[in-house]
Amino acid sequence: MCSLSFFILLLSSTFVFLLGIYYLMFDYSIFIEWELFSLNSSMVIMTFIFDWMSLIFMSFVMYISSLVIYYSTDYMHGEKNINRFIMIVLMFIFSMALLIISPNLISILLGWDGLGLVSYCLVIYYQNVKSYNAGMLTALSNRIGDVSILISIAWMLNFGGWNYIYYYDFIIDSFEMKVITMLIILAAMTKSAQIPFSSWLPAAMAAPTPVSALVHSSTLVTAGVYLLIRFSPMLILYNYCWFLLLIGCMTMFMSGLGANFEFDLKKIIALSTLSQLGLMMSILSMGYFTLAFFHLLTHALFKALLFMCAGSMIHNLKDSQDIRFMGSIVNFMPLTSVCFNVSSLSLCGMPFLAGFYSKDLILEVVCLSWINFLIFFLYFFSTGLTASYSFRLFYYSMSGDNNFCSSFSFNDSSYYISFGMIGLLFMAVFGGSFLSWLIFPIPYMIILPWYLKFITLFVVILGSYFGYSISNIEFSYNLFSLKFLPFVSFAGSMWFMPFLSTSYISYTPLKFGYNSSKSLDYGWGELFGGQGMYLFFLYLIDFIQSLFDSNFKVYLLTFIFWMFILFMLFFIF
Repeated sequence: MCSLSFFILLLSSTFVFLLGIYYLMFDYSIFIEWELFSLNSSMVIMTFIFDWMSLIFMSFVMYISSLVIYYSTDYMHGEKNINRFIMIVLMFIFSMALLIISPNLISILLGWDGLGLVSYCLVIYYQNVKSYNAGMLTALSNRIGDVSILISIAWMLNFGGWNYIYYYDFIIDSFEMKVITMLIILAAMTKSAQIPFSSWLPAAMAAPTPVSALVHSSTLVTAGVYLLIRFSPMLILYNYCWFLLLIGCMTMFMSGLGANFEFDLKKIIALSTLSQLGLMMSILSMGYFTLAFFHLLTHALFKALLFMCAGSMIHNLKDSQDIRFMGSIVNFMPLTSVCFNVSSLSLCGMPFLAGFYSKDLILEVVCLSWINFLIFFLYFFSTGLTASYSFRLFYYSMSGDNNFCSSFSFNDSSYYISFGMIGLLFMAVFGGSFLSWLIFPIPYMIILPWYLKFITLFVVILGSYFGYSISNIEFSYNLFSLKFLPFVSFAGSMWFMPFLSTSYISYTPLKFGYNSSKSLDYGWGELFGGQGMYLFFLYLIDFIQSLFDSNFKVYLLTFIFWMFILFMLFFIF
């Protein structure tokens, strides 16, 4: 089943990508409507939009998922229910495709809820306590976004339809559309894990690594960014951009800082994903929607490769994820090390790799834009932090001493895992330049002073040096993490966000729901509701039956007595 799914998805990806290029060249789009039923003159319509953006994004999702499924053949080799795993992944891909091609809020909700449900099934796939806790945190955090989309569907009843693209140009100052846009921003913040909903993304690393490579590169976490790209005219119209810009920059800064104090390999890459999502959100809120989409695509390529390389290491190290127990992997796994370093350098914005074309352009546009010093500082400091944690990861895993257990024996001999990584390696190298020629066919020249032009390169080199040197400090020195323990625990735990999310945000509503259910549904509701009425009628029936059984005369006398009382009352009044 793995091979069949791989070939079908790869062929579909190729066809859809060529179609997307054709639509992009001729500025062509297709809008398909299918009316399901009509309710009070509001038609419920299944709608699909096929334009260059949806087709290219869908082709990338299919390409990455095809390689992930092929990669899973070896990674999930010991899994008895491998077909069930592949079916869940295919359901996930279908939900994402439905979300991508939907310009209708109802069909978006189908894909959106499908992503949430299937991601819960994938996060709890290993069925241990940690997975269950991570799955519950993921599900409850994403439910906030689901509810906000449901409320926005109800608000859109005021317009008589749910195709939001009809209302871009015609509703200039509508209170309803302001509320809908605000709800859509809330939904996008939960799905793309922006502050204060960030804690679920590193927790979702409890899922199998092939799932992480798919979910946290091109599908689940980018759904919120993609939805805001579709709603982009309304963001500018109602002036919500300043709020989104601040949230995106804070998320980028927080996750970059946290990754420098993390020792779990997958969580470092998850925090890196969070940082890049903050970058996409912030540049999107500045009005550069095509640029945000461009970075979304390039990020999908090198981040999927990074997760695949991490999975190859974890698989060979007998499921060990702590980077302190790695070292000198380059001697044992040269192919994995090459792919890992290429994707890390692409993440840092190394010239002429995929990430360079989008990140360098974003930072030059930021230099060109009218922003305050705080946003400028957060952008460039976060870029330096990206290089810092990438080179820290390189030091711990690739160079340095061999810290493995003596029983470890590993190499790059797995054909399926190597093929999956090489398939993405070429895209991580050449994909950025190819996409930049496609999406920006007319060359633009950004002219900046020399110190602003070189600040990006300077920040990356400085961050790389800082990350490598701070990891290289001898143990005999006064350790930074022990000397500044309050700061390290604050920054390393994502500003205590997981604690707040689990203790207050998630736990309190669950406890309130339990108490209200116990006191209302099973308490007063039962006493005065169905159960109480049932017991009352049982008592009444028993009482009347006892009257019949004991003596008919008593019943007759009682009946005559009450009839006499009623007659007297009627006669008096």
